[in-house]
Amino acid sequence: MTSTTSLVVFIAALTLVACQGTASKTKSTSKDWCISGGTIYTANDANTIIEAVAVRDGKISYAGPNTGEWCLSNSQTQTIDLAGAAMYPGFTDAHGHLLGIGLREMTLNLEGTKSIAELKERLAAAVTTTPDGETVFGRGWIETHWPEKRFPNREDLDEVAPNNPVILVRADGHAAVINSAAMKAAGITKKTQSPFGGAINKNAAGEPNGMLIDYAIDLVEDLLPSLTEARKEEAYIKGAALYASRGWTNIHSMSVIPADVPMLNRLAAEGKIKIRVYNSLDVLDKQIMGKMKAMDTVEDDQIITRAIKLYADGALGSRGAALLAPYSDDEKNEGLMLMKDEQARSILQAALRNGTQVNTHAIGDKANRLVLDWYEDAFTSVPKSEWSNPDPRWRIEHSQIIDVADIPRFAELGVIPSMQPSHAIGDLHFAVDRLGPNRLAGAYAWQALIDSGAIIAGGSDAPVEVGDPRIEFYAATQRMDLQGYSNENWNREQRVSAESALKMFTAWPAYAAFEENVLGTIEVGKAADFTAFDRDIMTASADDVLTAKVEFTMVGGDMAYQAK
Repeated sequence: MTSTTSLVVFIAALTLVACQGTASKTKSTSKDWCISGGTIYTANDANTIIEAVAVRDGKISYAGPNTGEWCLSNSQTQTIDLAGAAMYPGFTDAHGHLLGIGLREMTLNLEGTKSIAELKERLAAAVTTTPDGETVFGRGWIETHWPEKRFPNREDLDEVAPNNPVILVRADGHAAVINSAAMKAAGITKKTQSPFGGAINKNAAGEPNGMLIDYAIDLVEDLLPSLTEARKEEAYIKGAALYASRGWTNIHSMSVIPADVPMLNRLAAEGKIKIRVYNSLDVLDKQIMGKMKAMDTVEDDQIITRAIKLYADGALGSRGAALLAPYSDDEKNEGLMLMKDEQARSILQAALRNGTQVNTHAIGDKANRLVLDWYEDAFTSVPKSEWSNPDPRWRIEHSQIIDVADIPRFAELGVIPSMQPSHAIGDLHFAVDRLGPNRLAGAYAWQALIDSGAIIAGGSDAPVEVGDPRIEFYAATQRMDLQGYSNENWNREQRVSAESALKMFTAWPAYAAFEENVLGTIEVGKAADFTAFDRDIMTASADDVLTAKVEFTMVGGDMAYQAK
């Protein structure tokens, strides 16, 4: 989602999606439960639907029919009658940004902005409460549906904010528009060179027009306020509570600042974070590799840190995704690579020897091909006798635009595509303009990847997207936007079955985090992580999936959220 520098880590921490409810306090301290009264899906092919589940000390002790003496209760046992609701293995968001999810309401919210005119209105309102000279920061705009049919520029912002530096980041975190005051404060002029992996867009006169792409955003990082420890702690707590209320029991948190790991461990130990967190650290320094094994050892299994996040390219919407051929709507632009071959080779070989999982952001077809090449090179150049883990399970985060010839390589190399279905129902409104119809054959190719033998770790990329399991499940199975629209460019043959969609958010993320023996399915001996909705989303209509309500979220036998 973002670059690896401090500014874009800060940007990745911010979000603009409104909170949809709050998690309640735990209503019971018991880890013993008897649950029945509704359809229970296991995500286990050997026993897909059951009637009853018993939990003892936070683990599943029974999973089967509602007959006989299955509910062996004691004085601590609590009974749950689903009353027709449906229960599933705990849903996992395999790609989100927990810090950003928590901070989503702590900045100027530009989500849903319908035009440059409205962008200026929202900015003008923020300026009225900001002292002259203080930076106004916001995030969440997407220009693809705007009537002006262009990016905003510094002149737009100058009209309403002449006396404050302004930095407004696109929803994907890969582009920002700044005003003249910010440009002056950062020392950006006509002579300023674009950094590697970034672009300073210019107007017809050759002057910077205010749009900064990818690593060029770093040029204004000194204008941002610092993110204090107290602010981060509050954000992590709020983000985890929000996710529990939406039905998530686990998040694979991307772009995590390494120094935040002790804080996360402490907050979990204090009971302030109730969901599981699988961290992927935002680093490019191979020196961190030597510390990864120590980080992998924690007091419990709630917070796990064993992966790093790398970045191959930018985003499609801002034309920073690296393509094999130029953009259809910008014939001089092939996007941006954010890593060099020698840099990738050094890091990947060290990671393989150390047993560190590698999760690399790649959007464009060129970036996905190069990451597959880099992974394959590491696998072949490092003797297997030197691999710390013979099953590294490296991932490509997003895997959005893939040349069809490269689709089989994921399964062949054992690489996991970590994909966010909601990207397709938003991006495909403009992807045909960026790519043309032919390249969309390998875009968001969920079913083709599954057919090739790959498993997909499903996520949301919140705060880029909402971060709602209902939307992700809907997107995966319907491949229509939220208004039910699709056309021939949507390639709806790439939608997946409800059974596959369930695995994308349960069993397959567990495998992608080396946790398939303890999480991901409802089986005896595994952790009691459950998500319950008021209706059966496996058989519900599309509209009913989107309006399902979370009944409860259970993590390790502890109730993380219950509907009031």
